[in-house]
Amino acid sequence: MIVSTRVEYGMMALLDIANNSENHVSVSTTEIAERQNISQKYLEQILPLLRQAGLIRAQKGLRGGYSLSRSANVIKLSEVLNALDGSILAGMEVAEDGQGGSLRGVVNECLWESINERIREYAKNRTLGDLLEECRRKAAGSWADYII
Repeated sequence: MIVSTRVEYGMMALLDIANNSENHVSVSTTEIAERQNISQKYLEQILPLLRQAGLIRAQKGLRGGYSLSRSANVIKLSEVLNALDGSILAGMEVAEDGQGGSLRGVVNECLWESINERIREYAKNRTLGDLLEECRRKAAGSWADYII
């Protein structure tokens, strides 16, 4: 599966916000860009998508930035993926050959649609909190230095 940089960077930015905005402290785009080595200008195009989807909130001012709008434990990964790229969970579009029962049709149904369904189920059943905890475990205590 090929994932766009918008989805990849958006997920990294959201995990960075979740990890660094505990107690409703705002995280600036500059901080996220530096920690994750992402262009700040590109982040400024991605973060509004997450805000419009109701996943983060923006705070203006000197100590402004972004924080989660809800607990990471209730934000489903499917919400995040849909906010960043509405087609990513729609599934692969495979050309139909117009011949019912053909090998191509059977393979499309048995293989590709099955894979797509598993991806959709995974995203619906996992939360941002689940992913954050998994990243923290894999970082094994070096989270502060860990770049997602």
